[in-house]
Amino acid sequence: MSIPSPRVVITGVGLTAPNGNSLAEFRHNLLHGVAGVERMDVRYMGNLIAGVCHYDPLKYQKKKELRVGTRAGSISIYCAREALADCVIAWDAFPKDRVGIYIGTTEHGNVETENEIYAISKFNYDTKYWSHYHNPRTVANNPSGETSLHLGVTGPAYTIGAACAAGNLGLIHATQMLRLGEVDLALCGGVSESIHTFGIFAGFKSQNALAHHEDPKKASRPFDRDRNGIVISEGGCLYTLERLDDALARGAKIYAEIGGYCVNSDATDYVLPNPTRQAECVRRAVAHAGLTPRDIHIVNTHATATPMGDIQECQALGSVFQDCPDTHINNTKSFIGHCMGAAGALELAGNLPSFDDLIVHPTINIDNLDPQCALPGLVVNQPKKAARVDAILNNSFGMLGINSTLIVKRFVP
Repeated sequence: MSIPSPRVVITGVGLTAPNGNSLAEFRHNLLHGVAGVERMDVRYMGNLIAGVCHYDPLKYQKKKELRVGTRAGSISIYCAREALADCVIAWDAFPKDRVGIYIGTTEHGNVETENEIYAISKFNYDTKYWSHYHNPRTVANNPSGETSLHLGVTGPAYTIGAACAAGNLGLIHATQMLRLGEVDLALCGGVSESIHTFGIFAGFKSQNALAHHEDPKKASRPFDRDRNGIVISEGGCLYTLERLDDALARGAKIYAEIGGYCVNSDATDYVLPNPTRQAECVRRAVAHAGLTPRDIHIVNTHATATPMGDIQECQALGSVFQDCPDTHINNTKSFIGHCMGAAGALELAGNLPSFDDLIVHPTINIDNLDPQCALPGLVVNQPKKAARVDAILNNSFGMLGINSTLIVKRFVP
């Protein structure tokens, strides 16, 4: 006889996005069409379009900590502190060895290495000017490690490298660890400092996948016929996850319950996605949640505004939700660009308030809808009121063919 898995719920949200530094601000801007994309100077490449966060790093850290640490670490600390404040837990008394930190990231260390090479180039590449903080800044576990040091967490703290599927993976892994009883509280989600490395801009430009537009706020255009690539962005979103019994015992506010999930791989191509494998990932997540496609009321798409990627995801979704009149489909990257490792976690957060207000935020910047992306249920340019929102499905896919789908459900006692 199998033992039922403990139910896991979301009790706190902390975030910084290019268009908001709290869930309330982020949600307001998603409902009012406020994009957070701007121009910034990128080393060796000039003035480019990017999604830049404008949170206050000194809210929780001192200047010395910022000098020693990384941007990804700072974003993680900010989001973790905001999530803990939001969940109103008695943090000082909570046993720190029973806390787990699971942070998804696309890549880490490029920013610091590029900065050090640039710095010693001013001294004829004399490595005596190389920072002795370089190694701890560049190890893959840096964002979770900095957060652990800052919070005094002595439980497991590590990052999950899953390309742009990493934000979802942070929550999925945390759910598994809570159900296994390894931890009693999880800080999880994803972060990105990608805009501070010129290499990622250069890489996407070499692939002809870097967005351009005379108006930065209209540059990220998933599903639009004239879309021309990705807007690279930074950001972060961390959640507090708890087992339901623990959350109820302390009278916690509950945003949603983890419903189901799936992670699979295309095994097809370094970059190009496989719609058949994506559809399999979605179907398996729905089945894992004990639902049918008709039970999903919001689908947040991964679509990054690349010509083929958007079409292939729409093919995958069309095959799953072809007969689901109550399913609404939206996209968050049209507001904030692609926040890489933070994308999935941020995009889920933007839809969570729909459980309360029944409003589906739109995909903006669609002036000419691509016929190959014209999915039934796509919410275009203006918010839409839904008759009900009981389940939200969040897609996040990444390079080298990793796919993740996470479903959260309205909490019902």
